Amino acid sequence: MLPPKILEVLGISSSDELFDEIPEAARVKGLDLPCGLAESELIAEIDAILSKNKTMDDMPTFLGGGVYRHFIPALVNEVLSRSEFYTAYTPYQPEASQGMLQALFEYQSFMSELTGMDAVNSSMYDWSTALGEAALMCSRIRRGSTFLIARSVSPERKAVLKTYLRGIEAKVQEVNCDRGSGRLDINDLRSKLGEDVFGVYLENPNYFGVLEEEVDEISSSIGETPFVVGADPLSLAIVRPPSDYGADIVIGEGHHLGTGPNFGGPLLGVFGCRKEHIRKMPGRIIGSTVDAAGRMAFCMTLQTREQHIRRDKATSNICTNEALMAVAANAYLATLGRDKLITIANLNVEKAGNLSQRISKIAGFESPIFKASHFNEFVIRCPKPVDAVGRALIGHGVHGGIQLKEDFPEFGEAMLLAVSELHTEEDLKALVRGLEAIR
Repeated sequence: MLPPKILEVLGISSSDELFDEIPEAARVKGLDLPCGLAESELIAEIDAILSKNKTMDDMPTFLGGGVYRHFIPALVNEVLSRSEFYTAYTPYQPEASQGMLQALFEYQSFMSELTGMDAVNSSMYDWSTALGEAALMCSRIRRGSTFLIARSVSPERKAVLKTYLRGIEAKVQEVNCDRGSGRLDINDLRSKLGEDVFGVYLENPNYFGVLEEEVDEISSSIGETPFVVGADPLSLAIVRPPSDYGADIVIGEGHHLGTGPNFGGPLLGVFGCRKEHIRKMPGRIIGSTVDAAGRMAFCMTLQTREQHIRRDKATSNICTNEALMAVAANAYLATLGRDKLITIANLNVEKAGNLSQRISKIAGFESPIFKASHFNEFVIRCPKPVDAVGRALIGHGVHGGIQLKEDFPEFGEAMLLAVSELHTEEDLKALVRGLEAIR
């Protein structure tokens, strides 16, 4: 019951009047709750309920599309469990936050080396918001009303991008991809470039796992228009960095460098750019300096957000970052080192290629549908509706890939499959057996 004074202020005689808008038929007439349980009994009951779920450890899964499962060394979780990192928010006081600042500085250094960019900020929320922020950054570099993106971009990232650009009244226009290779159609790109285009976005590898080959020709076609490239940081261990073919801004998803899928988050948005654009980059940048005694120290060198500078000068209204995820990526990359990272990236390519070849031998299936080089993902065409194929695979103890028909109807009954170094030979065989049973 509410105190009489509050009822008087609200102008009601009973708290029941607060619920007058709820239809009588929708109201619960008493709760039929079971009796309480002892703690041990409660834990046993919850465990029994949770046992109905199948985790990625219990069932092979081939989902991808931007969120991946890779092996995480025990050292990474050990580092993240340190209270200095785990409880830290934003290092406003550099003198008390040297450990966090150093970890973020090292993260930026690793990502700069992978992407080839002169500067990388200390993270964005995820790949999607990094794309939105990259498009806004392009609009600060060059005036225009149209932002070009490849047709082969993730649908989720497209949706977030369109939301971002609504605020500056700009439109998103798609550039077709070649039906045979899944790569960007350069002729269509050239036909859509113009004075009103303020940026071009390309993913490499793209959403279909396809690696672009004619990147130099794409870059030369774009000319002075700001060029944004989205990439999986793990792929950059074995493919050319975007800096090599003229990227002005590089973005990507880095959560899998240190953390698991976690039901889809939290994630880690990678964002880097060339030195000449650094003042227009969102987020914060950690720099290395020296203290009064001449010792190495770290500080927030650039922090161009609304809490630190005048609102109209801010490059972003993102008020936090994924610092803990960036620390995880730092620990992961430092633990693996260059050679191991290359080994893991190569394993992803080899296992994906191996699985694709096996599926191609199953009657009724086409694998891959794009004749091109792939990283860790590829698209197959199924002889039956993908939804039915997915349900059948679940029945065989395997979780299949992503259904593409809703977002890419031109490819028919297509499924996107992702493979990582964690997929065992038995996992691959289980998927093949499941698909063979479907035909």
